[in-house]
Amino acid sequence: MFADKMILRIPGPTPIPPRVQTAMNQPMIGHRSGKFSALFARTAERLKPYFGTKQDVYILAGSGTSALEMGVVNTLQPGDEAAVLVSGAFGERFAKICERYGIIAHRVEVPWGKAVTPELVEAFLKEKPQVKAVFATYCETSTGVENPIADLAKTIRTHSDALFIVDAVSNLGAVPCEMDAWGVDIVVTGSQKAFMLPTGLAFLAASERAWHVIEQNKSLAFYLDLKAYRKSLAEQTTPYTPAVSLIFGLAEVLDMMEEEGLPAIVKRHELMRDMTRAAMRALNIKLMAEDQYASTTVTSCDPEGVFHAEALRKMLTQQFNITIAGGQQHLKGKIFRIGHMGYCEPLDVLQVISAIELSLHQIGAPVELGAGVKAAQEVLIAHV
Repeated sequence: MFADKMILRIPGPTPIPPRVQTAMNQPMIGHRSGKFSALFARTAERLKPYFGTKQDVYILAGSGTSALEMGVVNTLQPGDEAAVLVSGAFGERFAKICERYGIIAHRVEVPWGKAVTPELVEAFLKEKPQVKAVFATYCETSTGVENPIADLAKTIRTHSDALFIVDAVSNLGAVPCEMDAWGVDIVVTGSQKAFMLPTGLAFLAASERAWHVIEQNKSLAFYLDLKAYRKSLAEQTTPYTPAVSLIFGLAEVLDMMEEEGLPAIVKRHELMRDMTRAAMRALNIKLMAEDQYASTTVTSCDPEGVFHAEALRKMLTQQFNITIAGGQQHLKGKIFRIGHMGYCEPLDVLQVISAIELSLHQIGAPVELGAGVKAAQEVLIAHV
């Protein structure tokens, strides 16, 4: 009877609000029409506060990875050197993109579950002053770690002329981002996380410093040529066919976000993070990230052999139609990850915690029923 009632608690894609689904069902309009141009230009302008920038925000039809690649291919040339701050799977993706374009990628690595510190970056930059760009991941989805982007930006600006390029795919729209004030040169994100849309849109903003470099470079890209997007945005359009229905949805998403207000959105996500972490501690489940660097949008948990993460995930799906995420790369099958972003509220967190407790009981794991829910409720009560 309830087979179609799927509950997604993964770090993307995230549930889509019904009013956004309705907006995307509007009749198709011409993508070069005046009506669409006005909508597109207005929507792009409304994205700026979430990046914390006065610069233009460019919208392209593609996944978040397309914007990561756009950030690489427009700022660097073959033979250039870059530092890639790697704290998990998505930092490694930045390095692979660089190498595909003939860029020398120096990996500045920390163990999975740890954050990249300003001290580590400072030491690297003193050894490699020739790097032209530093790439970082704001929220490392694979580990549930949020890197200290504001502090890293300050360190990079103090010790280098390198551009600072940030992957904020899995948390922009749910966390503070002050691109201009912090001194970040490029920020990229995608539609299927905190922006509550299907996969298919990517967003990018670039600083004046970044544009100075981009304008000097010979473009190695066609579809991802950022100069083409700037030219088209000035004409209230896109260089290539836009995802019209997703833009309808994005406009509705921005209505919702403006109604709630960014400060309230950030507080809601911080509350859901704190509830989830308190619950896991009460259930004696190890948290991968330290409190100081804990992601606002995804919590990674390590059963440490007490129970099998995949058995828990399977039971949640079979019994409750709830999907949580597993581990990636060497953590595959070893950890589980709970997404709490976008169209998600504290009561949704209580639901998934209760289901986790019941599933742990059913797979024979040691669990005190109600302990996690109680801990999360206490966090919630303190915020009400």
